Amino acid sequence: MSAPLKGKVALVAGATRGAGRGVAVELGAAGATVYVTGRSTRTRRSEYDRPETIEDTADLVTEAGGQGIAVPTDHLDPAQVRTLVERIDGEQGRLDVLVNDIWGGEKLFGWDVPVWEHDLDNGLRLLRLAVETHAITSHHALPLLLRHPGGLVVEVTDGTADYNGDNYRVNFFYDLAKTSVLRMAFALGHELGTRGATAVALTPGWLRSEMMLEGFGVREENWRDALERVPHFAISETPRYVGRAVAALAADPDVARWNGRSLSSGGLAQVYGFTDLDGSRPDAWRYLVEVQDTGKPADTSGYR
Repeated sequence: MSAPLKGKVALVAGATRGAGRGVAVELGAAGATVYVTGRSTRTRRSEYDRPETIEDTADLVTEAGGQGIAVPTDHLDPAQVRTLVERIDGEQGRLDVLVNDIWGGEKLFGWDVPVWEHDLDNGLRLLRLAVETHAITSHHALPLLLRHPGGLVVEVTDGTADYNGDNYRVNFFYDLAKTSVLRMAFALGHELGTRGATAVALTPGWLRSEMMLEGFGVREENWRDALERVPHFAISETPRYVGRAVAALAADPDVARWNGRSLSSGGLAQVYGFTDLDGSRPDAWRYLVEVQDTGKPADTSGYR
């Protein structure tokens, strides 16, 4: 089917840029109506002070074949989230897919800075943005999602449960945030599974987000120019790859088999057969364990 999600309604919370934008666009390409939320709009920027906006994301969803609807929302504000869900209910009467991709922490953490030296306000702000927002959104959105059987909740994080269970991730606050989101999916799986819905945790691999590309001084068109300085970046993937993972899950009539599980874009590509935009299937988390973390030279043979 060219539009397997036609008639389905999705909310991608945190869809301004990066993985959230990639997910929203691919859900639109599959025919869904997608509500995209965030704090950066064409008239007001968040503290990120970046040019990407939720209106731009909504336009991309519509161009891809779905219907994109931008709703400015601060997911730390329960009243705003409640109003958002009430709007979706009033306009659509249903919610089939909830993607919790709210993050907002790139400028709030220091690499390998121990908790006693880390800026406490920034660390606590990171936890609020990365964890509390997900809880608030689920609290308000799940009653609508449960109204019809077959709903899907995707908690987007960084790292699989296996990888994060064995590895220290960046610093205390980052590690806690990403591990907490993994556990959210596990807990939601228990609460939703008996009620006809499915919850999963999903991680992209090394993501070529707007901020990552900018940090490496490249664009999507010439991203390989960064490999001279960062050879393992060769395993990286576009945000659309994890988007295709979500679309595949949402279209799977047997999606309940994944309930409560920790999944990755690369792992799901092997199951569902989708590819990244260049036709490859990067499997970043297997590559990290078997190549990068063992100190081997960069070589993606057999990994994309």
